[in-house]
Amino acid sequence: MTFNPLRERGIPLDQQIRNWRELDVTPIDPDHADPYTRCRVITMNGIEVEAVLFSHQFARNCLDPDVQRKLAEVRYVEHQQQKAVNWLLPGGASPLETTIAYEQVAVDLTAWVARMEPDPYLKQAYQFGVLEDFDHLYRYANLYEMVQHRKAEKIVDGLTEVMPGRPTKYHHRHPADNVREPYDRNEASPLSKLHALTIMSAEQQTMNFYMNVGPQYMEPIARQLYQEIGLIEEEHVTHYESLVDPGETWWERLVNHEYNECYLYYSFMETESDPKVRAIWELHLNMELEHLRIACELMRQNDGREPEEVLAPELPNALTFEPNKAYLRELLDTQIDLTTLGAGYVREAHERFERMQEQIHGGEEPPSERVIDEHRERFGRDYRLETEGPHPVARLREDQSARA
Repeated sequence: MTFNPLRERGIPLDQQIRNWRELDVTPIDPDHADPYTRCRVITMNGIEVEAVLFSHQFARNCLDPDVQRKLAEVRYVEHQQQKAVNWLLPGGASPLETTIAYEQVAVDLTAWVARMEPDPYLKQAYQFGVLEDFDHLYRYANLYEMVQHRKAEKIVDGLTEVMPGRPTKYHHRHPADNVREPYDRNEASPLSKLHALTIMSAEQQTMNFYMNVGPQYMEPIARQLYQEIGLIEEEHVTHYESLVDPGETWWERLVNHEYNECYLYYSFMETESDPKVRAIWELHLNMELEHLRIACELMRQNDGREPEEVLAPELPNALTFEPNKAYLRELLDTQIDLTTLGAGYVREAHERFERMQEQIHGGEEPPSERVIDEHRERFGRDYRLETEGPHPVARLREDQSARA
């Protein structure tokens, strides 16, 4: 059954304000909730934060007070949605536990998008980024066992493997090499636009989260690791936001944001295992349908175009959180040694990359390496969760040695 959000009617805007009792949602159970329920919560928090920030930027660049007022009305509801979604996270979780969940989102969300992306250049951008998030998960999992004496398998539940990806110390690139070529707004698939906006929003929220929670730890290695990976998340936001065509008008961006929210709430409503959380996705979908209608009307009035010119006539297949183990192992086999040069990708450590490495590391091992060294000193091993056999890069090296 197809679902066209342009033809559906939502809750009227003046009926969307919730009181405190309605906003006081019951958080998910940290011990028994589906890990992918937590992933959906984290994703939608990032999507709603992006919606609010975009609306504020739009208002600051808008000369029409009537449009500013309409944006403010919708934005207030988006704020309430963000509060309801983010407050689904359990209060007892430590920032590090939430961090591991954030990285599980980054791994399985980006891997799914990479698998589904129709544009080869955009697909490569997601494939490149996911191997770095994969390594971040591994570094934080080792820190988690050191600091809180717990294992990340309790959080990821075996759905996502924990093992080295592209080593974090090699993620530090010259800023100019983080800028990709954008899609063409007139040629790109509507699905490609949704993918770019989704991953950009998720990475932006991860960046914001690390910027704020990093100094909450007393252990020097924890504070240092958050600093290092937080800087890389800024690179990732640059990487993904540059995929979006800067020639899109404010009105195009507005309808794309609202359509994407409809798409994701619909997707998560269709795949959610927790009935209480699914009810929130359904409620927010019905709110977003009205937000989309308002955005479309503003586009007609101010951009002189029909929203059907830029939006898909029906929602794509539901975005799904699911294991991507085989796909990630294939990428580890084939792309672990990539870096960027200009808007492309290379396997050689070029001059600009090496100069950045010297500047940021200063001849010392970065926190991402030291956390593994300290873990091995304490436990005699690093922490991994490999459910599909040996690490593919180790297996590849064994095969190469055997052939030699």
